[in-house]
This record gives sequence, structure tokens and C-alpha cells, in this order.
Amino acid sequence: MLISSMVIGQDKSEKESSNEFSGSMTKAKNYALDVINKTSEIFSETVYATYYANKFEGRKTTSGVRYRAKKLTAAHLTLPFGTIVTVTNPINGKSVDVEINDRGPHSKKFAIDVSAAAAKALGFYGKGVAKLEISYLPETE
Repeated sequence: MLISSMVIGQDKSEKESSNEFSGSMTKAKNYALDVINKTSEIFSETVYATYYANKFEGRKTTSGVRYRAKKLTAAHLTLPFGTIVTVTNPINGKSVDVEINDRGPHSKKFAIDVSAAAAKALGFYGKGVAKLEISYLPETE
């Protein structure tokens, strides 16, 4: 009996707080959209990059999708999965957009691993390593 009266009491207070909360959430969402539209700045840095070896073809990435060398994907240690990163080779000016779908590289020297297709598009496929510029829109809270 005590349990049911507690549940009823919770339902009533949850309804009241839910109505107040939903109104403030709408205001918060509108404010967040205004802030994003006004202050969206692209983050950019120059980093060393590598590309995936052929042996990884078909293996599952950390996000659960299979690595495909022909797709424009990349691995990064901290960026959220699904983030689109523009990668530019400053030596030849070539640029490509890749989607983050894996974690890595697990090295202090390298900041991003790109797929073979991305490495070919950027012009460093046979070299193994390149100094590239990466830019993306940081996630806002």
C-alpha cells in the first residue's frame, strides 16, 4: 500500500515538473540554435596522418561498421562517430571530406588515420605518412 501511494505521488509531481521542464527545454533549444548559428566556428589544425593498411579491409571498426578501403572514412581518438572532417594536403592543395567511424591512431605522433581512398585522393597513398590539415565543426553543448 505504501509503495502504490508513493508511485501516485511521484506521478503527480512528475507531471507538474514535466510541464515546467518542457517549456524551459523549448526555450533552451531555441537559445542553443541561436548560439550555434551565431558562433559556429570551424576548428582547424595541422597534424600528421597515416592510412589504413590493406589487412584491415572488411574488419569491424569501433563504431561497428566494416572498414572499406574505397569509402572516405577515418579514425580519430576523440571526435564523435559521424563527425565529418575536411582533410587537406597543404603540399598539393587536394582536399576530401571523411566521416569518423573508428578510434585511432594509437600513437602520440599521429592524429588521424584515413582510408586508402582518402589517402589516394589526398595524394599520399604510397608515402605512408603526411602532414595534413584537418578541420571540422566542433560539437557544442
